[in-house]
Amino acid sequence: MPPRRACFVIACGVWLAACSGPKSSAPASAFQAAEAAVTVGGRKAVTLTQSHTANSNVPQILGVDILPGRGMNIYQVRAYLPGRGETNLLEAPSLEEAARLMDGGPDDANASQSFRMGGAILVPFANRIRGQLLPDGRTLETTILGKKVRLVANWKGKNPRAEPHAMHGLILGTPMDKVDLASTSEEASATATLDAGDFGGHWLSKTALAIHASLRAAAFRFDVTARNVGAADLPIGIGWHPYFVFPSGDREQARLHIPARQTAVVDNYDDVFPTGQLVPVAGTPYDFSSPQGAPLAKLFLDDCFVDLEKNADGQAVAEVIDPKARYGLRVRALSPEVSAFQAYAPVDKNFVALEPQFNWADPYSPIWKGKNTGMKVLKPGESVTYSVQLELYVP
Repeated sequence: MPPRRACFVIACGVWLAACSGPKSSAPASAFQAAEAAVTVGGRKAVTLTQSHTANSNVPQILGVDILPGRGMNIYQVRAYLPGRGETNLLEAPSLEEAARLMDGGPDDANASQSFRMGGAILVPFANRIRGQLLPDGRTLETTILGKKVRLVANWKGKNPRAEPHAMHGLILGTPMDKVDLASTSEEASATATLDAGDFGGHWLSKTALAIHASLRAAAFRFDVTARNVGAADLPIGIGWHPYFVFPSGDREQARLHIPARQTAVVDNYDDVFPTGQLVPVAGTPYDFSSPQGAPLAKLFLDDCFVDLEKNADGQAVAEVIDPKARYGLRVRALSPEVSAFQAYAPVDKNFVALEPQFNWADPYSPIWKGKNTGMKVLKPGESVTYSVQLELYVP
């Protein structure tokens, strides 16, 4: 039987017990939900905090910064880590620097800075969508559910001939309509709503979004609920794009566990367009399916891992492990609709973007030949909720 490991939970969706063991006798923490002094995307950043329990043997979430002006980007998670003290868990500059970078200028065209740092929420699709580039050079046309849709071509590779395409949804630079803050003796929370409509004419039907984030003594959680408030069918894919750091700074010894049987082959690592071919990971450098994971070493990743192994509750669980820092982080996809993990890990950076997603890359491309690529189709009045849980533990 493997040894027990102390763990704390950051939850997105449904509360679960992170581990068994005696309950802490520490006094209840003081919770606060407040607007920060910094404005990003035209809205004040929001900070959820709690007091440190002063228990040096277990990790604890101390604070979370959220950007309502940027689609509720879960921008930073701060934690106490045994032996390391307060540590930022996401790769992101200060809020002041975020305000400077996310200014809508040339380097932030189409709010692209939103998915380069922190943890952007991706709606109504994650990953890439290709189409025919229109003469304006900034818009593409593609077919979704048999209807023509025009999307902003907000991304392309570095190659001069790289193909512009749509990337990571349509709320990256969108401010929420309303944000309510609350704090009790048990939690600090932020609840945001957005009447997204047809996303500025770029999507089918109409969408209402509700995002709820809460910090408790042992957990942080957020839910993203999309409801079809229009008269036509609504295609929805939801994802999250968090950049998880390796606290030791030693990327090569860091390990990943991804419970996938297959990956989607891509044309190259500049465009990163899927070819429609799926290949088994077993016996390849991309096999991270062992419970202990596998080291990153010098492997570059920008791959969509699919055919996920799930537990009896329909959950797929991935992990980021930094043995040198005695740090472990579970990414537990609670929503059964999550069908892929996109993993992005450049060899010269101290992070991995480990992204649980409803949908695969380019989900409506004919290359998939009728495969279920993870997009959820909502009838009028129907809704779906994206839920992911993070668990900190000491390996």
